[in-house]
Amino acid sequence: MVSLSRLPGRLAARLPVPVPPRGHRLLGDPPAVARLKNAALDGALSLPAPVVRRLAGAPVDLDGQRLHPEPQLMLRLMRLTREPQVPTLELAAGRSATEVQALAAGGRQPVGAVRALRVAGAEGDLDARLYVPRALRDSADSDGGGLVVYFHGGGHVWGSLDSHDPACRHLAEESGHRVLAVDYRLAPEHPYPAAVEDCFEAYVWALNNARGLGCDPDRLAVAGDSAGGHLAATTALRAAEQGLQMAFQLLIYPVTDFVRTSRSREMFAQGFFLESAYMDRGGASFFPEEGMRSQPYASILTREEFPEGLAPAHVVTAGFDPLRDEGEAYAVALRQAGVQVTCDRFEGMIHGFFNAVGVGSEMRRCAAAAIAPLTAAL
Repeated sequence: MVSLSRLPGRLAARLPVPVPPRGHRLLGDPPAVARLKNAALDGALSLPAPVVRRLAGAPVDLDGQRLHPEPQLMLRLMRLTREPQVPTLELAAGRSATEVQALAAGGRQPVGAVRALRVAGAEGDLDARLYVPRALRDSADSDGGGLVVYFHGGGHVWGSLDSHDPACRHLAEESGHRVLAVDYRLAPEHPYPAAVEDCFEAYVWALNNARGLGCDPDRLAVAGDSAGGHLAATTALRAAEQGLQMAFQLLIYPVTDFVRTSRSREMFAQGFFLESAYMDRGGASFFPEEGMRSQPYASILTREEFPEGLAPAHVVTAGFDPLRDEGEAYAVALRQAGVQVTCDRFEGMIHGFFNAVGVGSEMRRCAAAAIAPLTAAL
């Protein structure tokens, strides 16, 4: 949210909704709170570019890159309004805060249709959502398209179908393909390898039921962001090991190494949305035993071998993201293993830009560009 006391009067007047003063704690329905925050945040980031640059503050140059003013202003507003730090909250409160923050940045994205489903997991059925783009909903012949099985981020602890609803809607509309979002089991209630097993079983279910969903089983892909990028990658690895069909994997700033600390993890540990406290609590929750971190489906970057037939991949990273270096290193490892892979760094972006499709314009533009290779592959 924007604090009106922090903006010049003529700029504050342009914001679309009244905003409580700094430190005010909004109570009530989380989606309603998210809508209010989204309107205020989008109003601020949609001001003329020179105004956004002014409000964002002095340029942030680091590691030969410049932070784009839109994410810079978003970070500044989160600090000014004392947005709660998820890892400091009790578990349920942290999950609720994650959904509010994600919906505030994602807004209400249009999509053709959303259908609730139950899909098979490793220990029982899982909640899922099927997103159908408008082009397929309105088409007389909508059978035979591709299907993207999507795994949400959130540190293996805090994400949900709701937190990633805007991103999945945008992914479906932008790619023109159906998206199946899967609500896998979370830590700490279900530590490693529960999420890895659930995501693979959900992919097998999607493969077996693709035609019933109106999709071509030869045009299935996996995708995910952050922790979900890790789970998409492990699903692709297991599918290749078992000789299962997979057309593509889209890995959006994936976490690939739980053992070593990369240069980008040190450089961007504070102040760029994803911080060390979040990663530390997420890692400790997902891996209650330290030895789990070095398992082949945990720190996938440290694998000595990659299976034959691994699906082509596109790896997306953000310049100001602690996970940047390990994501790019994973792309290099895949390429050295003979996998067809591309990698794209969005230098001015922060971790989470793929979810921020409902504010301003630059993060939405970058998210669309990240999706383009998947669209082409399917």
